[in-house]
Amino acid sequence: MDTTQPRMRWWGWGEDGHDGPVKPGAKKMLTKVCGWPKGVHRPPADLENIDLPESTLPAGARTRFEAVLGDEYIRDDHATRVSHAAGRSVPDLIRLRTGKLPFAPDAVLYPASDTEVDELLRICSDERIAVVPFGGGTSVVGGIEAFRPDFHSCVCISLARLGEVIDIDEESLTATVQAGVFGPALEEKLQAEGFTLGHFPQSFEFSTVGGWVATRSAGQQSTGYGRIDANVLGLRASTPSGPIELRSTPASAAGPNPRQVLVGSEGTLGIITQATLSITRLPEATLPDAWFFPDFHSGATALREMEQNGLRPDIARLSDINETAFGLAQLGSDLQRKGLQAYLKARGVTTPCLMVLRFDGLKAEARSRRAEGRTIAKRHKGVTIGGAPETQWEKHRFSTPYLRDQLLTEGVVVDTMETAAPWSSIEDLHAEIGSRIEATMAARGTPAFVLCHVSHLYSSGCSLYYTVFARQEIGTELAQWKALKTAASEAIVAGGGTITHHHGTGADHAPWLPEETGELWLKMLRAAKAEVDPAGVMNPGKLMNGPRAL
Repeated sequence: MDTTQPRMRWWGWGEDGHDGPVKPGAKKMLTKVCGWPKGVHRPPADLENIDLPESTLPAGARTRFEAVLGDEYIRDDHATRVSHAAGRSVPDLIRLRTGKLPFAPDAVLYPASDTEVDELLRICSDERIAVVPFGGGTSVVGGIEAFRPDFHSCVCISLARLGEVIDIDEESLTATVQAGVFGPALEEKLQAEGFTLGHFPQSFEFSTVGGWVATRSAGQQSTGYGRIDANVLGLRASTPSGPIELRSTPASAAGPNPRQVLVGSEGTLGIITQATLSITRLPEATLPDAWFFPDFHSGATALREMEQNGLRPDIARLSDINETAFGLAQLGSDLQRKGLQAYLKARGVTTPCLMVLRFDGLKAEARSRRAEGRTIAKRHKGVTIGGAPETQWEKHRFSTPYLRDQLLTEGVVVDTMETAAPWSSIEDLHAEIGSRIEATMAARGTPAFVLCHVSHLYSSGCSLYYTVFARQEIGTELAQWKALKTAASEAIVAGGGTITHHHGTGADHAPWLPEETGELWLKMLRAAKAEVDPAGVMNPGKLMNGPRAL
């Protein structure tokens, strides 16, 4: 079976051949803070040695699936089950690399149409078989693990064969797309016609439209082009009780927006099979810019003024002191770094925070926005060396997850987490999350190096995205991760941030969801689920259904 779609290697991120070494400067920095483990080399286990639970798919259910799909599109071989058993969260990677998967789908089903998805869900509801929808497998919050609480069996429904761009409406500036379309395939099709969705999450190369919509994804250019939830105009979803079809309209006053109940539902209500999305014409100009600020406060204030003044940079990213230092160490040579440090020091910037910007649009309009942005940056003591840092960042922006795999092999654990909060809370929250993580890890004897950046702007606030490094606690990695995740999440909730800005809730964030939404809203969601999924088979253990057990 050839679905002609990109597939990640089963044990980590992306494809072979893209792993790069940790640069000497970055390794030196991690050694100083975390204590680099000496002589550690922990490659992934061999695929054939991965320990999976036995398949428990009933023969009668398989016969019914075959009547819909044929035998070719029902796969239960070892490799297929492993490659659909987990996402790419830290617990997922640890389990995959050590060869111990406590859960896996009994089979993977490959429907080729909306109606086949409808029928498969009806069968699963009849037979009480848990269902996990699968797009690209890039979830970092435990969103696609094959939990089966109260169910004897579990299947994964892959959207790999639903990979068509159905229609591009040039007058309305919309594209109707099947859920299994991967990011690169969609952009290639759109750009050939002179358009773009402008949605580029870090998972862009290996994630799908359905996954973006189901998790409320926010791409790296969402400040200018909008988050995916703002760009969904219509959609179709299959549920165990039947299909839901919501027409594409520019706006409506017909009650609460039902699209926004399904957007972000993470497969717990049904499977999104297609979506109509707003698109834009390709920009005439894309103008890069970059600045170094003397501190995080100055850079954040400049970003706030740019956004609230209506400049809306299409890419806007501000790294704090730690992330700036690590990024320069990983991307540049010692000579280049020392030369830059001397240049900045001469201009009063000794602890630089790097901001990269890009302004898209008609040439004159983009230039005007960039010029006004430069005026604001200078007013807040920004120092520029031109647009090269932004261009360099774009060149490498999809490659960072490969570094996580390399570090795991060398005994260093890496995790990411994100939030968003009002501008008035951002600086206190930035400090509190970092200090809470550092204190928790220090108490365990594995000090953490905490990096942070702002990457999405709103008039009322912005996002904070964290990357955390620590020496692995060999043998107790899952407990170490849980302590790290709990410390960060409790700090986020206590500081008034959202528990997730764009990664989704999955199983990992579910314990903190009641504090953000309140129990009554979760009861409303569960009531909706009971209507469309009376047997409760859809992606159990995720979102409103409670956390997993480690």
